[in-house]
Amino acid sequence: MSIVPALSIALQAGVPILTWGPPGVGKTATITSLAETLELPLEVVIASIREPADFSGLPVVGEAGVHLEPPAWAHRLARAGKGVLFLDELSTAPPAVQSALLRVVLERAVGDLALPGSVSVVASANPPEQAVGGWDLSPPLANRFCHLYWSLDTQGWIDGMIHGWSISHSARLPQGWEDAVTGKQGLLASFIRHRPHLLLQVPSDESQAGRAWPSPRSWAMAARLLAAADSVTAEDDVVAALLAGCIGEGACLEFLAWRKDLDLPDPEEILADPTRLKLPDRGDQSFAILTAVITAATGRLTKERWAAAWLVLALAAEQGKKDVAAVAAKKLAAARRPEFPLPQKELREFVPLLQQGGLM
Repeated sequence: MSIVPALSIALQAGVPILTWGPPGVGKTATITSLAETLELPLEVVIASIREPADFSGLPVVGEAGVHLEPPAWAHRLARAGKGVLFLDELSTAPPAVQSALLRVVLERAVGDLALPGSVSVVASANPPEQAVGGWDLSPPLANRFCHLYWSLDTQGWIDGMIHGWSISHSARLPQGWEDAVTGKQGLLASFIRHRPHLLLQVPSDESQAGRAWPSPRSWAMAARLLAAADSVTAEDDVVAALLAGCIGEGACLEFLAWRKDLDLPDPEEILADPTRLKLPDRGDQSFAILTAVITAATGRLTKERWAAAWLVLALAAEQGKKDVAAVAAKKLAAARRPEFPLPQKELREFVPLLQQGGLM
């Protein structure tokens, strides 16, 4: 698989990316070309030759006291309002520099300056055994990235040498793609309800802890990337690379197999005609279906969709899935608008639960 489609999607989605690969495979050149294609200003910072203060800010005494002054590259990105911060040679950055990068990668904060949300963070690294003075990444820093792995495409290199390299075909994320993130969060939550042990698995091996592994944070990143990938109908191998880059290969394979086996109905069809609801015997499938329906309803809530969603939950309770429907009922009740009437009949099964949660 070419890494470029996955890299393009993650960059546009604003998820921090770390590309791994041996020296000389074109990591820096590809990221530079991709930034040009997407018309994003690029700032290249070689992490291995920087000091912690280059990321945490230099203390400067002013009239208002001491503030942490960011470097010039951070000011340039802030003025541009968008762009790419490319942290090169990350695996040769010493532990003190890696610690200083924690807020930069996750919060886009450099000293006392907050970079715009439209600034993406991309890093590249050689495996420690292939880097001069290489270090394993600390687990807190590694878990802030989507890890993408470079594979050398011989035919692609030959074609590039003869015809020139171009990545202008990279898909642009459509307007409104982020609207689907909530639905993907619901899908992943359904999976974790079925496989709770996969929510957090910090590897005991030091080298593996410096790569991708599942945590609440990396599952949230995976939801965002899944929504972005689906918005451009990305190939299956691209989706798998993005998810594995966040949560690790094992958790990714389990999730993809589970999703393929779900065979979920279209939530909009159920909202249009709730009487069509027929929940399966499997609890995880029922939970995923109801979560998708309530997420769709609350994402574009009208009085009619509000009433239809409650009817769906009432029918789910009648079909013996009251415990599963109760979780969705709390989310639906929390989204109520003052002008929406309470459907007394459909709500009856969930009144005690909602009163206990302060939602009624």
